[in-house]
Amino acid sequence: MLQSPTLPESWRALLDAFRPAFRRSRTFALFALLATGLVTQTTRRTVVGMLAGAGMAAAVSFHAVCRFFSHHAWDTDRIGLTLARLIVSRLLDTDAAIEVVVDDTLFRRWGPKVFGAFWTHDGSAQDPNALGRGNRWIIIGIVVTVPFCSHPVCLPVLFRLWRGKGTASPVQLARELISILAQAFPDRLVHAVGDAAYHGKALLVPATTITTRLPANAALYALAPPRTGKRGRPRSKGARLGRPVDLAATAQWRRATITRYGRSVIVEIADIPSIWYGAFGNTPGRTVLVRDPGDDRVLAVFTTDTDSCTDAVVERYAHRWPIETAIASGKQLLGIGQARNRLQRAVERTVPLSFCVYSLVIVWYTLHGYHPDDLARRRSDQPWYPHKDEPAFEDMLAKLRRTLVAARITSVAAAQPDPRKYRDYELACAAAAA
Repeated sequence: MLQSPTLPESWRALLDAFRPAFRRSRTFALFALLATGLVTQTTRRTVVGMLAGAGMAAAVSFHAVCRFFSHHAWDTDRIGLTLARLIVSRLLDTDAAIEVVVDDTLFRRWGPKVFGAFWTHDGSAQDPNALGRGNRWIIIGIVVTVPFCSHPVCLPVLFRLWRGKGTASPVQLARELISILAQAFPDRLVHAVGDAAYHGKALLVPATTITTRLPANAALYALAPPRTGKRGRPRSKGARLGRPVDLAATAQWRRATITRYGRSVIVEIADIPSIWYGAFGNTPGRTVLVRDPGDDRVLAVFTTDTDSCTDAVVERYAHRWPIETAIASGKQLLGIGQARNRLQRAVERTVPLSFCVYSLVIVWYTLHGYHPDDLARRRSDQPWYPHKDEPAFEDMLAKLRRTLVAARITSVAAAQPDPRKYRDYELACAAAAA
């Protein structure tokens, strides 16, 4: 039997929800061990680092944890869908639609034998035209509202590795992920949001809508006119409306108060029924124009959602930003991408599993970990943040880390204390305050 670390009941209960996603109990035990080790490890989160973070390096062979990624039978989609069901059932209202955000990111990798490593655009670089070599991942996350944050939070759930030119494009991979999520929740409407790179007929998934930013040169048309009853092929699009800048010059603007990026702001909005024939064919949609009062700069958004109010569409597009912060926090604070796998199955599994742990940390903190005193403690430890009024992912991670280490300490018999575990707790607290 595989030994497992001592875990608090709240964290163990969340991990137990993933047990049906694994065929063997030993594989699930390795999953629980590595997920815990990824949270508690404060140095590099390589595969061996995860094992060391769980405090089980002397009890579990590092060969076993490496084979967990490269050889064991489990599927990242099953993990992601289990996480998605947990999020939807615990953090969303019963009849609420599911808002998902799609984006991609590059994890730089070196070496000729790394599977799926190519030269591609690096969106995280300061140069907008920068290239990097590594693994490019397409990610979709569910947007939720948590009670302790004024802005929405994105929880990544499903992932695809781009295989390079000549294979499925990022847009096609995004369709695959959105379709999987829509099929898993047939009783809910799925609203997908992406940046300007995610448009095309591939994203017209049944029972879903897509909202994306319009490029400056997009050619927009009026909706197709009704049939005339005359002979010949009916028209597939109406009169040409022009580019977004042309629509802005003649649009009827109205002022509205919306919640954007956690703040209520007054903006001017225009809504024009239209079709983006070059990207979505003759699918009916709407062009939504947004600008700040007194500012000539216009944000143009296209959506296939013809039922929601205009204000909701604007707020939904603003919900795209949390996936950027999720990717940045995952890389910088949880060390996602630091594992140096090379084999195909290991490369395809390590990043998705790590991002699922990222989402699981936020779920745990929302359900079990949040307390108002967390902010008071953070301001006491770091008095240079006097205006900090919301916990960040760093605070959630630190709280879970302390809870995990404290569980290891309290499991020790009073007559046989283990000094190493007390030292681990001191190091965890020091890392949280650093």
